[in-house]
Amino acid sequence: MYVSLDNIWFSEHRLIELIDDFVKRGGKYLFADEVHKYPDWSQELKNACDDYPGLQIVFTGSSLLEILNARADLSRRAVVYQMQGLSFREYLNMSLHENFPVYSLPDILENHRDISGKILQSVRPLQYFGPYLKSGYYPFSFEMKDLYYSQIEEVIGLILEIELPLLRGVGISYIPKLKQLLLAIAQSAPFTPNVQKLSEHIGINRATLVAYLHYLQETHLTKHLYRNTAGMGKLQKPDKIFLENTNPAYALAAGKVNTGNLRESFFFNQLAYRHKVAYPEKGDFLIDGKYTFEIGGKGKNNRQIYSLPDAYIADDDIEYGAGNKIPLWMFGFLY
Repeated sequence: MYVSLDNIWFSEHRLIELIDDFVKRGGKYLFADEVHKYPDWSQELKNACDDYPGLQIVFTGSSLLEILNARADLSRRAVVYQMQGLSFREYLNMSLHENFPVYSLPDILENHRDISGKILQSVRPLQYFGPYLKSGYYPFSFEMKDLYYSQIEEVIGLILEIELPLLRGVGISYIPKLKQLLLAIAQSAPFTPNVQKLSEHIGINRATLVAYLHYLQETHLTKHLYRNTAGMGKLQKPDKIFLENTNPAYALAAGKVNTGNLRESFFFNQLAYRHKVAYPEKGDFLIDGKYTFEIGGKGKNNRQIYSLPDAYIADDDIEYGAGNKIPLWMFGFLY
């Protein structure tokens, strides 16, 4: 049975009552949607797991903070997954009804020319790469293209104005400053935070500001790059801050989006899904503690990384690579 917990029926009934009746009638699989709209949902699902061990439950919610808060109730009872947005590969498959395969990072590094040749037999990737960076990350772009950025703005507003104050205690008076911070991140190349100046500008102490930055990453509004990934934590200042993906930059900054920022945001987003990404001494990104990458346009040279082993350039605006130069779009085929 499928139920949506924001249904008006639940204003006069409890979920545990429905589950009890469902199991007595032979029910075995319950799919509960919009769980974050139902008070005490995690406690009632915990009780259901304990009282009806033969029942299998799948639950979904769009409030990441609500799900994270519920982990204590559901510990050892539930496996929680976070849905990643569309990769460039998935976007192409949905747009063109194709079935391009996933390629591993080592495969791309070693065989990128052969892989490019196979892909180019079916599509000119650069024709779709720009549109993907603008509006291809969230699947609902295929449903309401004209309202896409409005929906993104609504999600950002919901997180900043309701979820962070309610679930993380962020002061309402600081919300406009956090919105300005997101805009600055979108327009920077990329954003390197000066916590002392930011804390003075916003009017809060350093520790609180770093905690607020952590909340932005926790809600997947931003992604933070650290030089030492082993020390990542709530009170550690990030070395660079990006938006979680490239699409919100167009909703926030419109025509003032920084191209270099977009390229690095795309690379960071696609690689971080399955790999450890850190900020290296030289270059833009260090992947899995081994591979160094410099991100740029087709004229990018090896000057900054020429002396490093396992160093590569991810070049925008090219279809084929050569040597250690690999098309940027190809890193959208990792999942």
